Amino acid sequence: MANFTIDIVSLSPQVFKPIIENGVIKNAFKKGIVELNTYNPRDYANDQYRKVDDEPYGGGAGMVLKPEPYFQAFESIPLRAKKKVLLMSPQGSVLKQSDLIRWSNQEEQLILICGQYEGYDERIRTICDEEVSIGDFVLTGGEIPAMIVINGVIRLLPGTLGEPLSLLEESHSDLLLEHPQYTRPSEFRGMKVPEILRSGDHKAIKSWRKEKSIERTRNRRDDLYKSWLTENNGNKEN
Repeated sequence: MANFTIDIVSLSPQVFKPIIENGVIKNAFKKGIVELNTYNPRDYANDQYRKVDDEPYGGGAGMVLKPEPYFQAFESIPLRAKKKVLLMSPQGSVLKQSDLIRWSNQEEQLILICGQYEGYDERIRTICDEEVSIGDFVLTGGEIPAMIVINGVIRLLPGTLGEPLSLLEESHSDLLLEHPQYTRPSEFRGMKVPEILRSGDHKAIKSWRKEKSIERTRNRRDDLYKSWLTENNGNKEN
């Protein structure tokens, strides 16, 4: 068994196949760091038409996902000791990097429930530990948000990235956006790499990067900057 398991309940399981076929995420599957399984609620429907939705009680537009096939799909999943069940929903808490870090560090299994149509029968929500949104908008289904969660979590798992230290300096790891990055050539179309980055003075470089990270966050994401200030008790030098 892989160190980490991701199980997806979705009416469109085929859309997840490309996830395990590209880049560092592909390598994580090849190395056995993570395994991914899909469960289609249609396979658990209790009628000959494999019906998974019905009209809402009380009337209204659209169709609502039925509880029976979702419960049965969920109950067919082998559960691990440390697990989190996530419902992909525009009503959920907006996904943050801290969530991805928490799940990758504290869990052995993520179960992602994806919906379509008008929404879930309210009883389906009782399966889940958390509801997750990727923003204040509505998509045709929960598969794209689930892919974002999958990508974000797997890249944090030990062994996925070649240089794990890079995770410590990237955007949102400490509420701040990442500092500017440069590589060769030292000058391109009149734009020069800051001299300090070529100085070899690692203490000065570290200080410059922190300063630029704070400056970029303040200019681009005032909400994150204020949260960072609060967490650091207003001390910009921390």
